[in-house]
Amino acid sequence: MSQLEAIVAIASDITAALSSDERYRRLLIGLKRVIPYDAAALLRIEGDELVPIVSEGLSEDAMGRRFSLKEHPRLSIICRSEAPITFPSDSELPDPYDGLLAKDHGEFQRVHACLGCSLRVGDTLLGALTADAAKPHAFDGIDLGFLSAVGALAAAEMRTTHLIEALEQSAKRQGLIARDLMRDVQLRQGADMIGTTRAMQRLRKDIDIVAGSDFTVLITGETGVGKELVARAVHAASERRGEPMLYVNCAALPETLADSELFGHVRGAFTGASADRPGKFEVANHGTLFLDEIGELPLSVQPKLLRAIQQGEIQRVGSDKVVKADVRLIAATNRDLEREVKAERFRADLYHRLNVYPLKVPPLRDRADDIPLLAGYFCDVARRRLGLGPVRLDPEAIAALKSYPWPGNVRELENVLSRLALKAAARVPRGEPVVLSRSHLGPDFAVSTTVASQKTDREPPVAGVDAVALREATKEFQRSLIERALAAHDGNWSAAASSLGMHRSNLHHLAVRLGLK
Repeated sequence: MSQLEAIVAIASDITAALSSDERYRRLLIGLKRVIPYDAAALLRIEGDELVPIVSEGLSEDAMGRRFSLKEHPRLSIICRSEAPITFPSDSELPDPYDGLLAKDHGEFQRVHACLGCSLRVGDTLLGALTADAAKPHAFDGIDLGFLSAVGALAAAEMRTTHLIEALEQSAKRQGLIARDLMRDVQLRQGADMIGTTRAMQRLRKDIDIVAGSDFTVLITGETGVGKELVARAVHAASERRGEPMLYVNCAALPETLADSELFGHVRGAFTGASADRPGKFEVANHGTLFLDEIGELPLSVQPKLLRAIQQGEIQRVGSDKVVKADVRLIAATNRDLEREVKAERFRADLYHRLNVYPLKVPPLRDRADDIPLLAGYFCDVARRRLGLGPVRLDPEAIAALKSYPWPGNVRELENVLSRLALKAAARVPRGEPVVLSRSHLGPDFAVSTTVASQKTDREPPVAGVDAVALREATKEFQRSLIERALAAHDGNWSAAASSLGMHRSNLHHLAVRLGLK
C-alpha cells in the first residue's frame, strides 16, 4: 500500500462511527501497512507523564504503566520536537519499551529502531505516537512527512475525543467552564482506578451516575479491592470536588473518642478537652466525608450519625448548640451490613440511610483480565520507589498472576509485586533490567496454576453457561481439592497447605472465602 493510500485508509477509519479506542487502534493497524514496526503506541499526556491509550505489539502489562518524561529521555525529546524524530540504532538513550515487546517472551529484548512524533493542536501538546522495532535498520528510509500527516490525524482525533467528553460533562454540570470540565475528565481517567473489564466499566458507569447527585453512597467489597479509590472517584466527579474530602477510619476510633472525632467537643466536655475542637463534619462542611469501615462504628454513636444524615445537624460533645453541616457522606465496609443489622450490631435505620446508592467493588478474581494492567502499574511504582532499572514480567508470570484467587485483592497484588521486585533486584547489578518470572512467585501460586490447568483438561465449557455458573463450578472444584488434601492429612491444615503448594495463611483465607471455615 502506498503512503497516500494508507493516509486515506487511516482517515476513513478514524472518522467511522466507532468508539475512540477502536479508532485509535485502527490508526495503528493502518500505520503498520507502511511502517514495519514490532510495537506502536498512542499515548496521552497527563502532567509530566505519558499514559498509553492504545498499543499494538506491546506486552499486556505495558498498558498499565506510566512513562515519566523525566525518566524517559527519548519520550521527552519526542514531546519537545514539533517534527517527527528517528533515533539512531546505536543511540545510548534507554528505550521505554525495552523488555515490553509482546514477542520477546520475557527475554528482555531491547528495542533497536525507534521513531515518534508529538501530537499537537496549535501549541498544545496532547500526547505522542511511537513506533519501535527489534531490527536496527527497520525504519531506514521512512518518510517523516508521512509520519507528520499521521500524527496530525491522531492529534485531531484525540482533540475531538476530549471535546466530546467535555460536552458530555457540560450537559451534566451547567455553568462550569470548559477548562474545569477538561481537568475533571483527565482526573477521572487517571491511573488510580485501573481496569477495562466489564465489571470495572459497570462500576465507572455507576460512579458517573451517582457522582452528580448528593446521595449518600455505600461502597461495599472485600478487603483490598480499592474502596477508598472508588470514594475518591465519586468525590472527584461531584459538584463538591473543589472542596476537601476528609477520611475517617471508623475501625480505628475508640468508642470514647468516636463522638468527639466526628462531631467535635467544647472545652471542659471531658478530661483532656482543654479547648473547643471542631469534628470532622464541621471541617468537611460543603465537602465530602468518607467513613471507612463504617460497620465498625460503635452503636452509641450511630444515632448521632443518623441525625447528621437526615437533618444535616450536629452537636459537639458538651454543647447544646446545634450546628448545621452541609456534607456529602460516603461510607465503605467489607462487612455484610444486612447480617449486622439482623445480629443487632448495626442500626437498621442507619443502614437504610447509608444504602441510598450502593456501589459494589468487584474482587480481583472476578476481573482477572485487569491483572496485567495492574501488574504493569505496580511494577512501575516499585521501580520508582526502589530506584531500580526497568521491571518487567514474563508471560508465564502474568499467567500465574491471573490464575491466582487473590484473597487480599489489589492490595495483595501490589504487595506481592513490590516484594518480588525487591528480591529479584538483589540478584542483578543496580540499574539493570529486573525480569520477574514464574519461579519468583513461589509455591503459593502452585495451587491456582494446578486448578487452572486441571480445569483446562476437563470438559470444555457448555454453551449457554453464564459467568456465575462458571464461578460457582470453580469454587466447588477448589473446595473439593482442599477437602481431599485435608482428608489425606487427617485434617491437618498445615500439611494440607504444604501438599497444595500454598502458605498456610493463604489456604486459610481461601477456605474462609469458600465457606470451609
